[in-house]
Amino acid sequence: MEQSSKRSGLLNGRFIFKKFSDGSLDKRTVICIYCQAEFQYHRSTSSLQYHLRAKHAFASSSCATDNPPTANESIQPQQSTLAEFQNRYKPMDQTKYNTLTNAIAKWIAMDCRPLNIVNDRGLRDIIQIASSNQLYTLPSEGTIASQIHDLYNNEKTTKLELLKNALAVALSGDHWTSLSNHSYLGVTAHLIDASWTLQSFALTVMHTEERDAESCAECFLDVAKEWNIQEKVTTISTDSAHSMIAADSHFPFEHMTCIAHSLQQSITVALGDGGFENILEKCRKLVGHFKHSPINNTELGIQPAAKGQKQEPLVQDISTRWNSTLGMVQHLLCNKATITATSALQKQKLSVPTGKDFEKLQKLETLLEPCRFVTELLGGELYVSCSVVLPAFCHIFSVMEVSDDDPEYVIHFKNTFTADLTKHKEGANMRFLKIATALDPRFKHLKCLPKSERDEVWNMMSEVLKEQHSNAETTELEPPEKKMNLPLVADDENECASVCTALDRYRAEPVISMETCPLEWWSKHEGAYKCLAYVARKYLATPATAVPCERLFSLSGDIVNKKRAALSPVNVNKLVCLRTPATPPEAEG
Repeated sequence: MEQSSKRSGLLNGRFIFKKFSDGSLDKRTVICIYCQAEFQYHRSTSSLQYHLRAKHAFASSSCATDNPPTANESIQPQQSTLAEFQNRYKPMDQTKYNTLTNAIAKWIAMDCRPLNIVNDRGLRDIIQIASSNQLYTLPSEGTIASQIHDLYNNEKTTKLELLKNALAVALSGDHWTSLSNHSYLGVTAHLIDASWTLQSFALTVMHTEERDAESCAECFLDVAKEWNIQEKVTTISTDSAHSMIAADSHFPFEHMTCIAHSLQQSITVALGDGGFENILEKCRKLVGHFKHSPINNTELGIQPAAKGQKQEPLVQDISTRWNSTLGMVQHLLCNKATITATSALQKQKLSVPTGKDFEKLQKLETLLEPCRFVTELLGGELYVSCSVVLPAFCHIFSVMEVSDDDPEYVIHFKNTFTADLTKHKEGANMRFLKIATALDPRFKHLKCLPKSERDEVWNMMSEVLKEQHSNAETTELEPPEKKMNLPLVADDENECASVCTALDRYRAEPVISMETCPLEWWSKHEGAYKCLAYVARKYLATPATAVPCERLFSLSGDIVNKKRAALSPVNVNKLVCLRTPATPPEAEG
């Protein structure tokens, strides 16, 4: 009774007892703190809970059962709820409202939410509770759309500033078709900024009508013109699609084929003609038996559960993705004992891999795992990758060398893979890749190349530096003709000698460890090798693959989902570009 007499509120303070004029509490009457409605209280809160659910859903959802304060608790916290009542029903400050609107727009743009989510009562209730303001109303779809356009314009300004200050810009591009059957070309930019940070971001995801060579080239040129980087673009990286390869003749820039795509094609050829077809087909049927039947899948998990072990899920491969085939093989090897035991208990007779089959799968995993490592390494966009291509090729060819203890099917796979990848390597822009490797202080010893080719690389570097020096001179303001005299010829000779000296000094520098970032090295040595710094920015910014652009379409697939399939191409472009923001340049001083 003592505890009951001190009770000042019900349902966690949602209802407070009415006070008499003398300040004492009327224990038979309670007041709703949200709407000031009065209710008779007879030791039951059912009618009060009904009122909350009907009139104040936001409060009902967070309201637990009645938890009255103990005898040691003060009445003051319940009285403060009354003071808060005025704030709950006060119009929200405009600055705070704008901040919330901006946050909602970012959330919708970045997390692929449909625009009409601002019509959801649940979202409104959540923000009302979080902001402690019951008068808050969500912004309209039009307001959010306008806010997203503003966010895009701000992001575009940041990217324009980075491109304006960049000395060289590399592009990568790829095609994609949306759910609404629209064809798009995505283009990403890659550059090394003044602080020697590698920047990668989307420039556009543009709607295209044609995919022929001339149209592809025209689209890339239009993008370069739109962003005012026509004179700064050094390379364009694409996959090996016929239209992209044919577009090479229309580019005024150097073309780089996607190394990951080359690896994909070589592995696919080797898998199809390397003696693994039958065992892989058997694996696909076995995985399908368990994956497509909940009952069979449950039975597969009984044995691991009985031993207190976690069941590794089986993976179904996709014919166009060799890494999914590797995943299928690895998960089958992990579940070898479980699959063998469970299959023996199945009513349906299954074709289960034999001991020799599993041995064959183990060999295949050994062959594919280095390819997976190299593909993931070259597909990065936050670190230098172009200079890693030739060392990666060297590693792959070393792994694929035939050894005396290789079985016939492994020899056949290695020979098929090596022959196909060699063709792709010969078709790559080897001159560019060699110079990029030499400009990476981790690989400038050029051990990934035959000794007979190494001096040739440094000769090419010397020519590039002289060409760069010549181009730099032509961009400077020319003095009046009367000041042109013979001493300038001597100056040119001195400059060329200086370039060669700098190159010799760079060659003499010790090779850095594999763990050290090459851009970090260049940031510390830029002052000593100014003539090399521009060339390093140009070559090291180029991506080894078109994977960064392919990632755009992974984003696009999320963005143009079933709830957003009606998005216009203009809005698809803005949303994708918002999902790949650039890092603003650091303020000077």
